[in-house]
Amino acid sequence: MSWREPARLSRVATGLWVAWAVVTWSVVFDHVIELAGRRYLRAAAQAAETGAAYARIDQWMTPAATTALWTASAAAAAILIVGVIGIRLAGTWSRPCA
Repeated sequence: MSWREPARLSRVATGLWVAWAVVTWSVVFDHVIELAGRRYLRAAAQAAETGAAYARIDQWMTPAATTALWTASAAAAAILIVGVIGIRLAGTWSRPCA
């Protein structure tokens, strides 16, 4: 079996798209959590300066985790959808005409 056979190339392409989606999911999730943490620290510092009460970290990070989960999943799903459609279209275009 040659590495240039369409079935093998399709599997390799699918694996690469899945890997890209997994990496993207991780990066987006981490970014959303990091932004929420920075916002919390900013609010806590401002509250400490003014003497005002501020929300506890759990009140900031629990919604952030939910948002991060949905945002990261949407980004990964979009990548997988584009990848699967692209691989299918490439497969139909590369077939020889009868």
